[in-house]
Amino acid sequence: MPGGWPISCGWSPVAETAAPRDGLAAYAAVTASYWAFMLTDGALRMLVLLHFHTLGFSPVQLAYLFLLYEFMGMVTNLSAGWIAARFGLTTTLYAGLGLQVAALVALAQLDPAWAVPVSVAFVMAVQGASGVAKDLAKMSAKSAVKVLAPEGQGALFRWVAVLTGSKNAVKGVGFLLGALMLSALGFGAAVWTMAGVLAAILVAVALLMPGGLPQGRRGAKFAEVFSKDRNVNLLSAARLFLFGARDTWFVVGIPIYFYSVLSDGSPEGNRAAFFLIGIFMALWIIGYGAVQAAAPRLLKARDRALPEIVGLARGWVGGLALIPLALAAASWAAGGPADWLTVVLVAGLLIFGGVFAINSALHSYLILAFTNAARVTMDVGFYYMSNAAGRLLGTLLSGLSYKLGGVPLCLAVAGGMALLSWVFAARLSRTG
Repeated sequence: MPGGWPISCGWSPVAETAAPRDGLAAYAAVTASYWAFMLTDGALRMLVLLHFHTLGFSPVQLAYLFLLYEFMGMVTNLSAGWIAARFGLTTTLYAGLGLQVAALVALAQLDPAWAVPVSVAFVMAVQGASGVAKDLAKMSAKSAVKVLAPEGQGALFRWVAVLTGSKNAVKGVGFLLGALMLSALGFGAAVWTMAGVLAAILVAVALLMPGGLPQGRRGAKFAEVFSKDRNVNLLSAARLFLFGARDTWFVVGIPIYFYSVLSDGSPEGNRAAFFLIGIFMALWIIGYGAVQAAAPRLLKARDRALPEIVGLARGWVGGLALIPLALAAASWAAGGPADWLTVVLVAGLLIFGGVFAINSALHSYLILAFTNAARVTMDVGFYYMSNAAGRLLGTLLSGLSYKLGGVPLCLAVAGGMALLSWVFAARLSRTG
């Protein structure tokens, strides 16, 4: 393959029958749908986290609110690959968007007068539905790239980097949007607004979606979901601990720490804290997305063969582990909240975001490079099941570690998770 990867980028027979223009239009429609979904996903996370923190929920209770979201992501990814293989990628994409609309409408029914246990159970259930929706949409969008990307000159890496990078930038805007909407509209009105906008986008995409995506095959068996490829399994394990390393500090620990140092407890102080936390989380995600989208250029991927990319995946995750461990040491040295520590944490976590983005982009390419068009939804689903398992583990550890040891323990555990990711990445075969 001239100037490109030593593997096929894998046009499927369905994709080959579509004109290149149709393939590009399908890619644009899938990307736009994914953007819309992730905007509401980011906004909803900030709305739930900040709203329930002001209602007095503890860090562990806040973590509980997201546990079912992540658990259902695991279940969904395990089955969504089979569903897409059997019924087609557009089916799972529309199902994800529609279910997110339903989850938002349900969340708007939350009554502040409910007892805390009832509120926790209700929000967990709604978040579980949202988790199913998110991973149906994600698996559909990521699998579509494998099918639609043209061959040659590292196109697969570029296309998947653009999709994932732009998605994360949009999700970052969603974090900021969620914080702003909570301050300006209140919880209920913000949720209703998001439901209405996403419903309109779903209708538009369903009406305008061009051809070019696989329609499924009736003979697909659920047992095919479990990969027998060693590289797919090792990469899935590395992905699990990579995202566990992020969410261990990202979900509960750092937002609640920043709230504790930014808010004086007054309504005005709360609004200012929401705004500043939203800005940080948004900038982190947007920067992460920008680096992820630029990863093929930063790594000069056009000129690298698959074995070199595997080597990069090993090295970059080793470097990632050093960052939270250094920040944990600084936090322990500070002995508690301090202005200089807050500055160090902000700077260090932004650096973590850039290095994490490179790791994530490498993984997102490698899973598509290791699979083939016939198994793409199965392997991508299995891989993102591991991704969701990492987020689930990180979410739980975020609440527990912050409760037991504050920010220092959150960051130390994150460093340990990154080291485990390196252990599995180091065993990847360079031969593909």
